[in-house]
Amino acid sequence: MIVSAMTMISRILGLVRDSVVANLLGAGVVADVFLFANRIPNFLRRLFAEGAFAQAFVPVLTEIKAQHDDDRVRLFVAQASGTLGTILLIVTILGVIGSPIIAALFGTTWFLAWLDGEPAGEKFELAGMMLKLTFPYLFFVSLVALSGAVLNVYNKFAAAAFTPVLLNVSLISCALFFHDSFSNPGFALALGVFIGGVAQLLFQVPFLYRARMLAKPKWAWQDDNVKKVRKLMLPAIFGVSVSQINLLLDTIIAAALTTGSIAWLYYSDRLIEFPLGLFGIGIATVILPALSKLHAQQEGNQFQATLDWGVRFVIWLGLPALLGLIVISPIIITVLFGHGEFIASDKNNVEQVANGVTAYAVGLVSFMLIKVLAPGFYAKQDTKTPVKIGIVALVLNMVFNLALAPFWGYVGLALATSLSATCNALLLFYFLAKQGTYSFSRTSMWFSLKCFVSATVMAGVVHYAEQSFSWQAAELKQQIMVLFLLIGIALFSYVLVLLLLGVRPAMIKNVSTTES
Repeated sequence: MIVSAMTMISRILGLVRDSVVANLLGAGVVADVFLFANRIPNFLRRLFAEGAFAQAFVPVLTEIKAQHDDDRVRLFVAQASGTLGTILLIVTILGVIGSPIIAALFGTTWFLAWLDGEPAGEKFELAGMMLKLTFPYLFFVSLVALSGAVLNVYNKFAAAAFTPVLLNVSLISCALFFHDSFSNPGFALALGVFIGGVAQLLFQVPFLYRARMLAKPKWAWQDDNVKKVRKLMLPAIFGVSVSQINLLLDTIIAAALTTGSIAWLYYSDRLIEFPLGLFGIGIATVILPALSKLHAQQEGNQFQATLDWGVRFVIWLGLPALLGLIVISPIIITVLFGHGEFIASDKNNVEQVANGVTAYAVGLVSFMLIKVLAPGFYAKQDTKTPVKIGIVALVLNMVFNLALAPFWGYVGLALATSLSATCNALLLFYFLAKQGTYSFSRTSMWFSLKCFVSATVMAGVVHYAEQSFSWQAAELKQQIMVLFLLIGIALFSYVLVLLLLGVRPAMIKNVSTTES
């Protein structure tokens, strides 16, 4: 609940940030380039830092904490931060120097247009320059992920969960105050990314100090525990971050599609990220240290029960979020983005983003389940199984991309990501059951069915209620009122039907409420 509350603040500010970006950049060339330049360091951060590194680092740190005193834990933190920090610093310097090469690698069609002297070549030049400002974010936020993992292991969740708020504040501030300082307003946002990375790292330092975990970084490439993290980290790159790789592949392919495709995918993804970050990532953040501790204590039954609780929690919140987004995404998009340059550049932008939201929403529950199920392997320091699943999902995503994109463009890319995520989640379920680690309990099965019925009824009620309002022609204030009214109706109807079907808070609250 602490993580979700802090993440709620971050996600709300994130939507404000995206509204500012949409108002400032719209969904044209500048928006495509900035979102492209911002996604690459974010992709690498999620892949290596929050993804592979965190999933390998937390179980080893938990094991050391269970077997040694805080001095030994502090030494390991110093060794991990020194080793990771040195590597990241080198990668960041190379990334800044070689930003045109990175832009050419991930935006090949823009690079080829630049070689041929075509107008689209302007995107390549802008991307190379913006990357010099956005790429250093990788260095700062990766160290933020490390320090946040340390705080989470010591059950200090609030500071780490609140940290992303600072990035949103930085981006909003730079957009508002510095957009006139550059010939291209996208550079003001790129500056905001850089400043946000610095602010996040500095914010966590006092909390590390208070937890007595602030130590001078040390290079320790050959240390046994660092070696263990390295060994676990390589396969984890694919196992936990397949969705991020898929999103990046979508960006690469979208760069070859109609101008605006990257922006439409981005705004669609941002709406999906709200419930995913609020609930899916919130649960995943706390469940990995808990599962790692239970595995170290050889508490197999409680391990199973904790995973089952995580799955129930995801289904309880994910199903209504999935159907709710599909039903009312047009009014959400209109309220958040439907003004300024976003509408001025193309009046169809709302409809385009809504189509993308629907395609991504199909896989929302699967995205959330991956966040809960993958820690079931990593807590046991098993990284081989998820990497096999990750590779299969990655290949499937490319197959779905090639099959759907020619017909449905960017919507096909979003749907392909959702389908591959669903396959990923199903395979995680299968192999957890095969290993005897986790099986979907009878209690959770009936609970999920009741949630599905309740969410379906909710969607029907909300859709009917929406037809009663002519919000499209209304002013922004009235549209906001209608939106909150629809959300209230959704919440009331969903909870009411759940209660009528016999669902009680204990089934959601208690980890031990399972039946094999």
